[in-house]
Amino acid sequence: MAEQRPPAGIDPRSGFCAATRTFHSLRQFATLPPDSLPATAAAYAFSLLTSPLPDRPALVDAANGIAVSYPSFLAAVRSLAGGLWSALGVRPGDVALVVSPSRLEIPVLDFALMSIGAAVSPVNPASTAEEFAHMVALSRPAVAFAVPEVAAKLPRSLRCVVIGSDEYARLSSAGGASPPPPVAVKQSDTAAVLYSSGTTGRVKAVAVAHRNLIALICAHRDNREKMEKEAAEAGEQPLPPTVTLFPLPLFHVFGFMMLLRSVAMGETAVLMERFDFGAALRAIERYRVTLLPAAPPVLVAMIKSEEARRRDLSSLLVIGIGGAPLGREVAERFAAVFPDIELVQGYGLTESSGSVSSTVGPEETKVYGSVGKLASHMEAKIVDPATGEALGPGQRGELWIRGPVIMKGK
Repeated sequence: MAEQRPPAGIDPRSGFCAATRTFHSLRQFATLPPDSLPATAAAYAFSLLTSPLPDRPALVDAANGIAVSYPSFLAAVRSLAGGLWSALGVRPGDVALVVSPSRLEIPVLDFALMSIGAAVSPVNPASTAEEFAHMVALSRPAVAFAVPEVAAKLPRSLRCVVIGSDEYARLSSAGGASPPPPVAVKQSDTAAVLYSSGTTGRVKAVAVAHRNLIALICAHRDNREKMEKEAAEAGEQPLPPTVTLFPLPLFHVFGFMMLLRSVAMGETAVLMERFDFGAALRAIERYRVTLLPAAPPVLVAMIKSEEARRRDLSSLLVIGIGGAPLGREVAERFAAVFPDIELVQGYGLTESSGSVSSTVGPEETKVYGSVGKLASHMEAKIVDPATGEALGPGQRGELWIRGPVIMKGK
């Protein structure tokens, strides 16, 4: 894809247009499918997989090494989708609560629900009964899927299927004989109902459309292609297949988005049921992890850890930082200890389905303290919250963003 040149009137360094007081993305425009084309995020992700399917695992359980191949993963998604449709009566537009830590069943369930047009609503299993009741009132799910230890905390009025139960096993196998009929799902339909942190009040529900997730997939795919092209032009070895460790939960937007990315690109996702620093180091070494999405405290722990220096972490190429700001000092200290690991910084939120800006490539990732450039198709304004005036580069204000990844409105 040819490099995109900023239109006239847009600063090629900042992307700022003085006439409209708007910042524009300077990234290549990712090729998005026509928004009139019926498609679910799950179907679009699967459409990008190579034929034959990748010969690497789609999923691995970090604790026991159990792996799920891509053919097995797709077959399990199809079978469960059929069971959800025929035996449980799940239909397009239904919301399904998913209450579980990051187990191998969860990606299968999430993709099965999205593939038939139902909306996935992943929830932190550590929530209290009162918090569950609040989230149920927000998303109004038709059914819940929950691990045994938390099922009793859910409102009794909500139908609940216990993950791992005989009923769940029957659903998982029912679709082999009765696949779901083809469904025409609009990209504007809701794919997921996520929950924001509630730092400024009670937890809020965020409706994310299939189009939002498809746009994210396209942006990540184009970033990968750019890095592969730059490596080839520099005469470097091709990038190895990506193996991502998931210490972050799949019920959080960061984990949810990264899982979708991993499947769409035919990569391997190594799942941790709960985060443990020592276990994460062992998993990186055992499974030759190349990509680690993490919050800044993980970097601080690695800097201080003797075990991190003893372990063979040579496979680890990139740490993607999210969830909180990464200070320049911490980044510089980390780079001094682990000079061969690239730090990719970004900014996003639940309401944007994931990242809206990030650093891409070795040159950008060395600009510590920056969250990079606006992602493809994104626009932004910096607004003075007191006056409503749109500000220019280098000024401080409230960030407004617009683009295809932004949550659905009313």
